[in-house]
Amino acid sequence: MTGDAPQAHAPDTLDKALQRLAAREQELAALQAELDETNRGVLALYAELDVQADELRRATELKSRFLAYMSHEFRTPIGAIRSIARLLADRVDGPLTDEQARQVRFIQDTAAEFNDMVDDLLDLARVEAGRVEISPGWFELVDLFSALRGMFKPILTNPNVVLVFDEPQGVPQLFSDDRKLAQILRNFISNALKFTARGEVRVSARREDDAHVRFSVSDTGIGIDPAFHGAIFQDFVQVDSPIQKRLRGSGLGLSLSKRLAELLGGTVALDSHLGEGSTFHVVLPLRLPAQPGAPEGRA
Repeated sequence: MTGDAPQAHAPDTLDKALQRLAAREQELAALQAELDETNRGVLALYAELDVQADELRRATELKSRFLAYMSHEFRTPIGAIRSIARLLADRVDGPLTDEQARQVRFIQDTAAEFNDMVDDLLDLARVEAGRVEISPGWFELVDLFSALRGMFKPILTNPNVVLVFDEPQGVPQLFSDDRKLAQILRNFISNALKFTARGEVRVSARREDDAHVRFSVSDTGIGIDPAFHGAIFQDFVQVDSPIQKRLRGSGLGLSLSKRLAELLGGTVALDSHLGEGSTFHVVLPLRLPAQPGAPEGRA
């Protein structure tokens, strides 16, 4: 009789196993339903993100088109204003009084600033539209600095500020787009001259490491509060100052320089404190990384 006792519990054990199996199936079914609901939510989120991405692309394209269109449309009246001002300044139609000459110079300066603003807007539109072509080649920094020195010589009108180009030391030939690099440095130099009432603006270059070179544009100007450092390279950002009240730009030059530096595989940075001058840096590779489909450069 004792041998038949275990068999009496067999149906109970089987029932319990079936109950546990049924409970597990219910748990799995609930988990599957929850997973299906989560997947539907993820798909809906992806669809919403795709819609927002499309809207952002359209908005960016519309902004780029608007900037390009307006930039082109502004060129004709700007050119006319500059031509008329030049005729007046050259006294083609007769002599000018001192006050008239001062006013004509103001017109020329304002028109030149407006022209630079239009150029920045057009360049920004091209960058955002991905239409900026990078044309790398081998070049010497001595030649680049010499060209920049000659470019700024006619516009150094403040006798209290000198523009100094240090001789590049230990920097070999670069393989990059020298025009884009010159544009970055022009923006840095113009910005430094604009906010430096006296002292100097100094341009230098040195090896950062085996693969990079650091360009620096330092000034003895008003400096920039560290609170603004994070925003200074954003579009249309301007820092209020007594000098800026007289000389206002578009706030695009530094933003454009940052984007151009990134296209050249580099970065920009700023060291500055209020009242202590500023130093703008751009660090670029000695050799521009190969562009897709582009031929490899040779020294």
